[in-house]
Amino acid sequence: MPPATQPHAADRFDDDDYPAYTMGRAAEMIGATPGFLRAIGEARLIAPLRSDGGHRRYSRYQLRIAARARELVDGGTPIDAACRIVILEDQLEEALRVNEELRRPTAAPGGLADS
Repeated sequence: MPPATQPHAADRFDDDDYPAYTMGRAAEMIGATPGFLRAIGEARLIAPLRSDGGHRRYSRYQLRIAARARELVDGGTPIDAACRIVILEDQLEEALRVNEELRRPTAAPGGLADS
């Protein structure tokens, strides 16, 4: 890619899906242990990417998901149930977003909105 079109490394850190954080840093950021991150990975709540050396790397989006699971676990919810709750919350949020998009009027030819 020519230098003018390559994204700056700093731009990737603004991307919620960029796997910028190591397991240790991710655990520290959400106030958990690396073992907790491994457990929610095994429960398939999140699937961290792997570096060339095989180390887990987490994105900000994954850390938000992990933090929500940690809140539930800290409140006494078993980890498997917490993961299922977070998955269902995420699915509900997406369904509500799609529903809202489908309810918006679309522009008809001639500039008038459908009723």
